[in-house]
Amino acid sequence: MINIDDPSKVETTWPLWRLGFRPFFLGGAAIALLLIPYWLTLWYYPTLLDRPFWSPVIPLWWHPHEMLFGFAMAIVAGFTLTAVQTWTGQPGLKGWPLAGLFGLWLGARVVLLLPAAIPLWLPALLDGGFLLLTAARLGWSIGRVRQWRNAAFPLMLTLAALVNLLSYWALYQRDMVLASTLWQGMIWWMALLITFVGGRVVPFFTAVRLKLPKAEPIKALDWTLFIALAVLALDAIFSFLPEPFWRGTLLLAGALQLVRQSRWHALKTAREPLLWSLHLSYLCIALTLLSLALIGSNEVAERQLLHLLAVGAIGGMCLAMIARVSLGHTGHNLYEGPWMAPAFAMVLIAALIRAFLPLLLPLHTELWHWLAGTLWCGAFGLFIWHYSGILSRPRLDGRPG
Repeated sequence: MINIDDPSKVETTWPLWRLGFRPFFLGGAAIALLLIPYWLTLWYYPTLLDRPFWSPVIPLWWHPHEMLFGFAMAIVAGFTLTAVQTWTGQPGLKGWPLAGLFGLWLGARVVLLLPAAIPLWLPALLDGGFLLLTAARLGWSIGRVRQWRNAAFPLMLTLAALVNLLSYWALYQRDMVLASTLWQGMIWWMALLITFVGGRVVPFFTAVRLKLPKAEPIKALDWTLFIALAVLALDAIFSFLPEPFWRGTLLLAGALQLVRQSRWHALKTAREPLLWSLHLSYLCIALTLLSLALIGSNEVAERQLLHLLAVGAIGGMCLAMIARVSLGHTGHNLYEGPWMAPAFAMVLIAALIRAFLPLLLPLHTELWHWLAGTLWCGAFGLFIWHYSGILSRPRLDGRPG
């Protein structure tokens, strides 16, 4: 096995390009902070923004696309490019190749905001290249050591790249119905990814910190849950499930999520923000599943409740993981790092406000949107405040990475 962690070697790469988590966590948090107020201003006060996009971009397409393929995929890429080094023992992507990959991601974000007539194939090419090259790098590392149990990650990223390219086609065709189904499918794709990764890391982190026995996975439960979530993702795009089966699948997946999580000692994590943030974010998946099953076929309510998954589960889990991974992979003590409990709480409260208050008090929807957006920005602003220096400086122990 190649020695990837030799403290005797002098690392000359600029710290920001030493491992994937550094640029992608910082970049993902930055656009999470910037794009939400931009979107709310565009939605409620469009006259304040003169030509906010070049003509082919539709605002209703841009917002979900950028939160999924801009923000969330940056965190997914940073996490997997970092974790694959630990999984396989193969050297992680760094230096100019990492900078180039980050440039593809950032380039797509910038081009989509330019008020100029740039061909639509350009951001599509940048976005597709970013995801496919990330998948290829993961596949290369996994394939070298034949670690096929992690092959799902490059396969899922390849699928995400194809869906992303299809979303650009939907924009080109002005087919917002297709685009909307793709966004919903990708939200469930993210729920499946969080369920897959969360089942590994959340009980492990909890058991290690609290010195408790780790709950071993129940394979039949896990695979049933994975299949149910995959079916929901496919149904969001192809709409093949009759409503009773759709609601039954939601109920089954929600119940399995609760049973699964009940074995992870969640109630014992109240004093550890790096733990309860993971548990509460993961819980948002079950709450979304069960809430959707209860409301039935109501498109307006469904769109609102999906924000519990998008903001609470995806946003909350991304924030909790980047806070933890950034400390662990820079040589900091995990439980003596910056006080991030307010940030974790803010993003979870934002999820509840965004999902439920527009349904309960619709006359004040604008207020709820701005309040949720302010809390979201505060959460990721705190991350950037505390972690930009950590991510841009060498490891404390002098090791590579």
